[in-house]
Order: sequence, then C-alpha cells, then structure tokens
Amino acid sequence: MDASRGHIVGPTDEFELEARRRGYRCIAGLDEAGRGPLAGPVVAAAVILPTRCRLVGVDDSKQVSESERARLYEVIVRRARAVGVGVATEQEIDRLNILEATRLAMRRALASLSPPADCLLIDAVTLSQLAIPSRSIIKGDTLSISIAAASIVAKVTRDRMMAVYHRTYPDYNFLSHKGYGTEEHLQRLVQHGPCAIHRRTFAPVAQLLSGSSGRWPLARTGLGESSRTNQ
Repeated sequence: MDASRGHIVGPTDEFELEARRRGYRCIAGLDEAGRGPLAGPVVAAAVILPTRCRLVGVDDSKQVSESERARLYEVIVRRARAVGVGVATEQEIDRLNILEATRLAMRRALASLSPPADCLLIDAVTLSQLAIPSRSIIKGDTLSISIAAASIVAKVTRDRMMAVYHRTYPDYNFLSHKGYGTEEHLQRLVQHGPCAIHRRTFAPVAQLLSGSSGRWPLARTGLGESSRTNQ
C-alpha cells in the first residue's frame, strides 16, 4: 500500500531497469500456471517487454478477473518484444514431480523466445545451469511487470487448454474449475473416476486409484474448500 497516495501499488519495471543498468537488453519475466490442480498440464510463459513499457492493469494473474486476463493477454502479446510458452504434461508431472515439471515447462518457454533472453527474472522458482544470469523473486508476479505479464500469459494459455479438454471430457466440467480441487471436481472425480489428464500422483486421485478413498469426506481432505481456480 502506498500510504501517501492511498492506493495499492502493482508491479513495476524497477527490476527490469536495474538489469538494464547492468547492460542487459532482453530481460525476460518467467512464471507458471497450474501447479496446484488435480488435472491437466503446468504451463510456463516467458515475456520480454520493451523498455519502460506501461501495461495498465497487469498484475499477478490471481488478482485479475478472467475477462480482464483475456483482454490483457492480447495487449501483452501485441506489445511484447517476445513471448514464449512451455508446457509440461500431466504424465511428465507424475514422472518428475510438480516442481521439476514446472522447471521443465519454464525451460521450454525460455527456449521458445525469439529474440532470446540475456537476463531472467523468475517468480520464486530457481533454475540451475542456465547460460544467462537469473534472479528468483518471491512474489515476483506482484513486483515485476514482466513476471506479472508472464503470469497472465501462462494462466490464459492454460485456461484455454482446459477449455479444449472440457470438450473431450465433459463429465468433469473442466471449463468451470480448470482442474483445481474444488468440491464439484472432487464429486465428479468420485462419480466418474480419473480421466486421461488427471495427475495420478496427486491426492485424492492417487487415493481413488488405490481404492483407499473410503467414504472420502471432502471437508476432512481440505480439498473441498479449495475452490480457487486462479493459481
């Protein structure tokens, strides 16, 4: 909160300007969407913005409405110097674990940038063995404009993928909850069992597959309360 002006200050380009003062010219913000869901991929996006790029309304994707994210996505793609997207599938998530799959998606997003980045700002996650310098910023999507832009691109891209999956697997209503562990999703999971895009290593999918779900009271799992679909 900016107490002197009485309003919340969103992401700025201070981290990007600091990198430019050190001689870097292609500074990419990197973020992901979809670490928490029970179904579907994790998606990462990398965004390189022009110097002093003003993107009114861009913020952490979890703080922006779905319709506003869709609008901002078009603005970001149009104004960015480069946008790269990387995906790690639910099979890769189950094989690697969610953190390593997230890193894989991030590396794929970086590899698809043109021009390539020469400096990297990442939301929280660390990436090893990079050929360029990087900085991991806690809550980076609320502080760095390029990370915030990447969070919106990643979120919109993943939501659109889940809308396609909804047409393939209509019994689960992925269009509504995007694969997150809402009460509705859990109920449909019990009713229909896991489909091809459910993450087999994620509870309660793993519990259901092992036959250990029993009466499976939603409130006791804690997942019945998880109705947010913005992360």
